[in-house]
Amino acid sequence: MNDYKERLALLSEMIAFSVIDGRLHEREYLFLTMIAEELQVAKSDFKSLFHQEEYPIVIKSEFERIKQFYRLALLMHCDGVLHEREHIKIHEIGINMGLNPHAIKRVLKAMESSPNKMISAEFLLEVFQEQLN
Repeated sequence: MNDYKERLALLSEMIAFSVIDGRLHEREYLFLTMIAEELQVAKSDFKSLFHQEEYPIVIKSEFERIKQFYRLALLMHCDGVLHEREHIKIHEIGINMGLNPHAIKRVLKAMESSPNKMISAEFLLEVFQEQLN
């Protein structure tokens, strides 16, 4: 992901998703901060995203869409509470990204079953690749 505006848009989408349950939990904020650092977004730009509306973007690469979906799924589990609105919204976002609904369900179920709510990159890609065959 090279374009700075795209990185800001991804973070903006994550911020909007993080408050879908009505509040921003401290662990969610810390996770977002870590993602901002990974994406090399300036701290001032990151903080300003909390006061802006969501950037609508279309992620062209399927790999990037899968990565963003997984980031959102991790964010959903950060506060240790899975809200119904988060569950509905993550499915909606995945489908709007053009991801396979069956793969979305498998990934989310695997994450819920995992003790640390994480899955391997290999499993994640394998689930989405299965749907292409």
